[in-house]
Amino acid sequence: MNPVLARTLRSLQRNILAGVITIGPLFVTYLIFSFLLEVLAKAGLPVVWLLEAVLPSDWLTQPWLQSLLAVLLTLVVLYVVGSVTSLVVGRQALRLFEAALDRLPFVAKIYGSVRQLIDSMMVKNESSQRVVLVDFPIVGQKSIGFLTRTLTDETTGRLLAAVLLPNAINPTSAFLQILPMERVTETDLNMEQAMSMIMTGGAVGPETIRFSRPELAVGREGKPAAAPPAG
Repeated sequence: MNPVLARTLRSLQRNILAGVITIGPLFVTYLIFSFLLEVLAKAGLPVVWLLEAVLPSDWLTQPWLQSLLAVLLTLVVLYVVGSVTSLVVGRQALRLFEAALDRLPFVAKIYGSVRQLIDSMMVKNESSQRVVLVDFPIVGQKSIGFLTRTLTDETTGRLLAAVLLPNAINPTSAFLQILPMERVTETDLNMEQAMSMIMTGGAVGPETIRFSRPELAVGREGKPAAAPPAG
């Protein structure tokens, strides 16, 4: 290949890659922000349409204005609901509402699961916010996961861990692994660092990570310890 052409192609490839790295995070942020705005707008549009029917006006028929009002109305409703539920009376009303939902079998399952997930993600307890590594999909290859809870094996009394393993780039889908606690490698990553690594495919993250369990890294005599058997 002509050296000039080869140099031009390498320069072109390098510049395109630099552009992707620069624009990529902005594009992902735009997609997430657009999705959130679309959800908020859809939630508030019925109220805007009701206002348009009650108060006929040309300015209410503008699509961009309807979307803006819908987003603002939804944010106001969320703020009011959050303020009310933070009060004693609001908490009591929320408990009554949840008790009513418990009488609806299918709805109760969905609401309860989503509520527990949100509570576990929002709570500040370190035990529920641990970022861990587990062998997945095969032994020796580790995936980033979130330790959501611990439980006990009914037969042996062994401590087990429930670990959520989100997919890279698309963390909206994930695997749930239940495995012995000794197979879990705890890291010093926080939630933001872990999500940054997952969203960027590892391109953004810390320079060091705790990959091996401390008790397995060095044996009693200073030699590498053997990994536990797979069985």
